[in-house]
Amino acid sequence: MRLAGPGVRSLRLWGVCAPAVVLVIVVALLVLGRTSHSSRNTAAGPPHTLVEVSPGRCGRGWDDPRPGVQVFDLRNTSDQAADVYLEDPGSRAVYGEAEGIGPGTTRALTVRLGKGAYALRCVPEDADAVMGPTVRVDRGVRGPAAVAVTVHDLIPPAIAYQKWVAGGLDETVRLTGALRAAVDRGDLAAARRAWLPAHLQYERLGAAYDAFGAADRRINGTDAGLPRGVHDPSFTGFHRVEYGLWHGEAARTLRAPAAGLVKAVTTLRDDWAQNRMDPAQLGLRAHEILENTVQFELTGRTDYGSGSSLATARANLDGTREVLTRLRPLLATRYAQLPGLEREMNGAQSLLDGFRHGGRWTRPAELSRADREKTDAVLGDLVERLASVATLCDPRRTS
Repeated sequence: MRLAGPGVRSLRLWGVCAPAVVLVIVVALLVLGRTSHSSRNTAAGPPHTLVEVSPGRCGRGWDDPRPGVQVFDLRNTSDQAADVYLEDPGSRAVYGEAEGIGPGTTRALTVRLGKGAYALRCVPEDADAVMGPTVRVDRGVRGPAAVAVTVHDLIPPAIAYQKWVAGGLDETVRLTGALRAAVDRGDLAAARRAWLPAHLQYERLGAAYDAFGAADRRINGTDAGLPRGVHDPSFTGFHRVEYGLWHGEAARTLRAPAAGLVKAVTTLRDDWAQNRMDPAQLGLRAHEILENTVQFELTGRTDYGSGSSLATARANLDGTREVLTRLRPLLATRYAQLPGLEREMNGAQSLLDGFRHGGRWTRPAELSRADREKTDAVLGDLVERLASVATLCDPRRTS
């Protein structure tokens, strides 16, 4: 799994809309967020309400509640940046948020309001949160909402996931040791058979979003950006050994790369026991693993001769499922589409399993057009759904 850079979080609509709808709304919010508005109603779009954001006047200006889609122009009149959440003051479910509103600036937040109670909560950068006045809407259907997840909520699943990864690294050390032993005795046929189980075991651990830091580059990096490509001394790890095994290299030239792989995996295993995973990254990991899979494995960009890219995609699906298993207690009450997501995960598993024929996996380039389109569509839809998981599990300040 290749590393993916962190995304920027600014404006979000909370809830469980269909992925395509969520995507359209998010794009619209980002466009709106680049402009400032005065309080106004326009015939061309939803009504606008200018609302003050400050510790002393949080939510002031919203005195004409109405149902339907509308835009809050959030004006930060304080001297520090602030986040703003539109909440149900009773359940603390969040309908929308705008983050990092700078002093003296205005940001737009689009929401759909229906019958119920609402309040804006202002969270200054270096001060306690302030809840604005409660506003009631007497009719209409409310938009989607979810109770915010905190870092405290994420600590137990993060600890459980870290322990699972530790066990997986033990197994990776064992399997890479078997790979090295086959290379050392010159049995390259056995080494080719040993390479895939070792690599898939590592891939299941979900090394997305910088989970393993620089160690992942040494263990699972490609030749991208290296001056001499596959012949560069910095090309190491699983793919260096893969290239040699499937391009006719002699066993003696592969002994050092195989030994280096075992050393790198063993060091990661030993260091992992002393590390503490950032709980805030767990939701991101659920999304990034398969996003990287679509980018690298489905395109065949990481195939150095073994033809196992779809096997890797299947291992990445296992890794995603492990993350979701730890997050499930939090998602069960926040993500109404969780059953549908789990059904799609099962469908993707069956689809990928169908590309295995005995000990051989179909290469992406060998897929029929129909299979290619179906695979891209199924995994692409999963990536969109998992983006909602990442959003819901991104921790917020609640006080």
